[in-house]
Amino acid sequence: MPIYEYKCLKCGHQFEVIQRFSDNPVEICPCDKKNKVEKLVSAPSFRLKGGGWYETDFKTGSKKNIVDTKDEKQSQSKEKTNKTAKAKEKK
Repeated sequence: MPIYEYKCLKCGHQFEVIQRFSDNPVEICPCDKKNKVEKLVSAPSFRLKGGGWYETDFKTGSKKNIVDTKDEKQSQSKEKTNKTAKAKEKK
């Protein structure tokens, strides 16, 4: 089940609630039972990155979509160089 973050509009209290997708969103702050809350958008606490079981175990032949880490590092290096050059041109 996903964890949702909420923030009280009046007191600023932030809290997390584990809810099903089908559950109604929380509407009232738990600390005073009367103020309204808003749902916050936050990043997940994990990141699926790189080659793993999903990329390598269930795909075959040309369907595999594995990125070569050497190529990935080179493209990241080129991006940094381009950003640095653009920043110098602006000055």
